Amino acid sequence: MTQHASQIGILGDPPPLARSLTFRVHADADAAATLRAFTAKIPAEWATIGIGEQLALRFGHQIVGLRTFPGLSGPDAIVPSTQGALWVLLRGDNHTELYKREGSVRAALSGAFVSDDARSLFHYDGGRDLSGFEDGTANPTGDAAVAAAIVNGSGALDGSSFVAVQRWIHDLQRFAAFPPEHADAVIGRRLSTNEEIEDAPPSAHVKRTEQEAFDPETFLVRRSMPWSDGEEHGLEFIAYTDALEKFERMLRRMLGLDDGIVDALFTFSRPVTGGYYWCPPLSAGKIDLTALGIT
Repeated sequence: MTQHASQIGILGDPPPLARSLTFRVHADADAAATLRAFTAKIPAEWATIGIGEQLALRFGHQIVGLRTFPGLSGPDAIVPSTQGALWVLLRGDNHTELYKREGSVRAALSGAFVSDDARSLFHYDGGRDLSGFEDGTANPTGDAAVAAAIVNGSGALDGSSFVAVQRWIHDLQRFAAFPPEHADAVIGRRLSTNEEIEDAPPSAHVKRTEQEAFDPETFLVRRSMPWSDGEEHGLEFIAYTDALEKFERMLRRMLGLDDGIVDALFTFSRPVTGGYYWCPPLSAGKIDLTALGIT
């Protein structure tokens, strides 16, 4: 039996620098041959790779649990879908290394895929969001992280994961104008200590996304990273899960679709992209595309 492992970036710490790359696929291209060559050439430690539903269906295979990201609307916010065919989260320790790796990735994919979107990401201030608050405080660890993020016991899907990717734009000038008590109430934690505020309002982000509050519990492994292009700033939200419906339940609650209470995060931030991807497992240190019929 093939021994599968999860891709390195799913349970590992976020890198110092990254590039979030989304690609669409040419209608008349041999995408299977390109992906086969890509996974043979590009080292697994360079990147996390995600397959969109369109690409899976193109190969005549349905990945159970994979779907296209849903566009959703709430009373005070819109969550768009910008679903891609392929997502690559490229890692690097410095800009030179990352630049060279991206060149290799783009060259390897050029036969069938074209770039749809790209964004530079970075590790900020010990793992904080640009708002100053620590990100991923409630992430599960150890065996709990494996249980939350990795598909277990499903044949060719064993060791794989699903990922939700959203780019959020923060209005940091607006957020900076909030009085400290108000800013803390928006997030549901004290900026000064990172302690959760027990009597935070129900609209606080921590309250809206409290993983233990769902039935069943909705644990995700978040590996989000900030971004800034000088004019706009925000967070590339990246959350790995063994089942996408867990993230979707959380998103609906944030929008207030369950109880009419909208996440206060929307008072200074908004999502502008949204995609779901299946992250294949590793076999013998390489991306295993067997579930797609690619060997």
